Amino acid sequence: MLRIEQLRKSFGSTEVLRGIDLVVEPGQVVCLIGASGSGKSTLLRCIDLLETVDDGTVWLADDAGSEQDVTDPRVDVDAIRRRIGIVFQAYNLFPHLSVLQNLVLAPTRAGGVSKGDARTRALALLDRVGLADKASAYPDSLSGGQQQRVALARALAMDPEVLLLDEITSALDPLLVGEVLDVVRGLRADGIAVVMATHEMSFAREASDVVAFLADGEIVEIGPPEQLFDAPQDPRTAAFLARFRA
Repeated sequence: MLRIEQLRKSFGSTEVLRGIDLVVEPGQVVCLIGASGSGKSTLLRCIDLLETVDDGTVWLADDAGSEQDVTDPRVDVDAIRRRIGIVFQAYNLFPHLSVLQNLVLAPTRAGGVSKGDARTRALALLDRVGLADKASAYPDSLSGGQQQRVALARALAMDPEVLLLDEITSALDPLLVGEVLDVVRGLRADGIAVVMATHEMSFAREASDVVAFLADGEIVEIGPPEQLFDAPQDPRTAAFLARFRA
């Protein structure tokens, strides 16, 4: 679904991504772990074209298996972003719109979906994330966990093929983290490719198909969670994971 080759990104003289290679299959959950500043968020922003790539290529496949170079400067950025959803740790909900209106806005304005169809899908998504009774509520009346679940539902309302999640539990009380991650666990069955930057090691271990450890802008080690967590091959991976075992 997603193939990244030798991706590089610098801000001024600071090289943040140093030749990233990554392949994500349909329905896979790939967790990016690593210390703050390792490049996880920048990688997600480059995939969604929120940052200009300096070098390398991001390929996005369609249902027929043909790949499109989304880093080509001639690409229709809006068309690509309709295929890729992204959710940040800041919920970014529109405060003047109800929960239902937040979900309906993008499909009707950018996706060409009728208001009736968008409303039907939005209500189904709210039911899926356990917030069917909050459709008419406004964001400021919701808890952080509820707002983040609305943000996830809003991203899913565009029926993305790839979903990028950038530290979506970092701003939440620990008691609310589980309810958000439960929604993410359920996405695998939809065939959506999920790439998630996270500090939640238990989630990365239990719910991901692939874990990639980033350090200094590089993927130092990548593999299935049981291998990476139980038998890391690189000493930098082992040292990072040791912090969570202390």
